Amino acid sequence: MDATQQYMLDAYRAAQTGAGAPPLPAAGTVRTAREIHQWHRFQAVVTDPADRLPGRARRAARAVAAFLAGYLGPRRPLPPPAPTPAAPPPTPTTDH
Repeated sequence: MDATQQYMLDAYRAAQTGAGAPPLPAAGTVRTAREIHQWHRFQAVVTDPADRLPGRARRAARAVAAFLAGYLGPRRPLPPPAPTPAAPPPTPTTDH
């Protein structure tokens, strides 16, 4: 059911019960988007930089890396790559 169908159903129910009609779909979308934007700007000002998500994510990644480094032990160098086998010499062909 899309927003228009839901609105029609709500309007019908409101008419049957004598209640007021519901607001039109998307009537407050612009206002709501503006309020969300203002809230994010406000949070950016009042939130301590260390408590913001990128800082928390960075600290969490460092903690996981430190845990894994301690759990897995020190890093060891990779073994040298295995030598590739030499190509077999070409077989002589006799064209007569």
